[in-house]
Amino acid sequence: MSSQSHPSRPIGDWIRYDTLLECIHCGICLSTCPTFDLLGTEADSPRGRIYLMRALAEGRTEVNPDLVRHLDACLACRACETACPSSVHYGELLAQTRDHIHRQGGRPAAERAKLKILLDTLAHPKRMALAMKAAQSAARAAGEGVPRLLSRFLTGKDGRLPLGRSASLFPRPLPVVTPPRGERRARVGVIPGCVMSVLFQEINHATVRVLAANGCEVIAPSATGCCGSLHMHNGFLDAARGHARQVIQIFQRRGVDAIVVNSAGCGSAMKEYGELFAGDRIWEQRARAFAAKVRDLSEFLVELGPRPPQGEVPLRAAYHDACHLAHGQRVREQPRALLRSIPGLSLVELAESDWCCGSAGIYNLTQPELAGRLQDRKVANLVASGAECVVTGNPGCHTWIEAGLRERGHTLSVKHIAAVLDVGYRLPTASSASAGRRRGGTPPADRA
Repeated sequence: MSSQSHPSRPIGDWIRYDTLLECIHCGICLSTCPTFDLLGTEADSPRGRIYLMRALAEGRTEVNPDLVRHLDACLACRACETACPSSVHYGELLAQTRDHIHRQGGRPAAERAKLKILLDTLAHPKRMALAMKAAQSAARAAGEGVPRLLSRFLTGKDGRLPLGRSASLFPRPLPVVTPPRGERRARVGVIPGCVMSVLFQEINHATVRVLAANGCEVIAPSATGCCGSLHMHNGFLDAARGHARQVIQIFQRRGVDAIVVNSAGCGSAMKEYGELFAGDRIWEQRARAFAAKVRDLSEFLVELGPRPPQGEVPLRAAYHDACHLAHGQRVREQPRALLRSIPGLSLVELAESDWCCGSAGIYNLTQPELAGRLQDRKVANLVASGAECVVTGNPGCHTWIEAGLRERGHTLSVKHIAAVLDVGYRLPTASSASAGRRRGGTPPADRA
């Protein structure tokens, strides 16, 4: 190889340099990258960002504001990984580089501290609920400008906080043990989560009911805590490891067959715990053993062999692929197969179903202008689909798409796949419901 491939300066030990070299700069990723599509600059494409990471690792450049700006503009949607013929682990490289930037003081101390406070708040359900309650109260008392002021304080930009959904300060806890319905087919663990437990507690309960309906004994330890995904994806890797250790320890004592996750971002991070602890002689093996058991809800049900829902759910639905499910976990067909199995549900095609909606963790706060443009695009595609609702499997997508539809005056609803399946399992069979209607009765119904 040339001397350019082996620079005289030491290679940075903070990144997997061999993975950087896997990128052949073919450009196939360009057409799949939302930020390259929006900005049109090479440095805002996956291969351009990899070039910047490599230059940083080889000592040909240092952490500087321009480099940080281009990397911050990345959604970490990982659509480039789906397209990449060399299977470059772009998400892992980005997290390692962001961690290096933090350690090298690549951000002003105050900005870094505020970002860490924001992530720590979101990762702690009680703090998150209190912060959202306070922000909602302030917005009602002083006007809608308050959320933007709060966002400016936290991130330096006029982002939009997801205040439209009510936060649960005291969410109804999941049962520690839920018995299976019928013969036990598996023993699984679930994690209440941070955002899920505060904003979507009913979806957590629906998830447990769906698993039980499929013959699963469900274990939900009350002290699980945060999985560390937000810290991992934003480059605070030590904090992510701290959360991961707690989750691993709790479930390794429970003897479950699988850990079933209903949040795409969390599931993606937990499947990558092995990489998070790479080189750690104490934790890497434990992390890889844990990660091997992690499954998205739809992925697990299809592997298990789902019991078909019997209740009729008359609904015209479109499915939005959450980035960390479609690209991070390569789970695409399983949710669609489950939705098609529900009597009465019609699944319509959504244009650009796997194109990022702009939520991307905290991206809608840190990059509000770009996130808003992606939200516009997603809402336009949803309206054009003719669907009554959009189904997804990630809380960030759920809140961001929901806000976009509401702000633009559209009546489409947003539903989590667990909630839709739950209705199908809890309603009477389609034939008995029809008989009931003929007799003048009304079948019970739950909100999806």
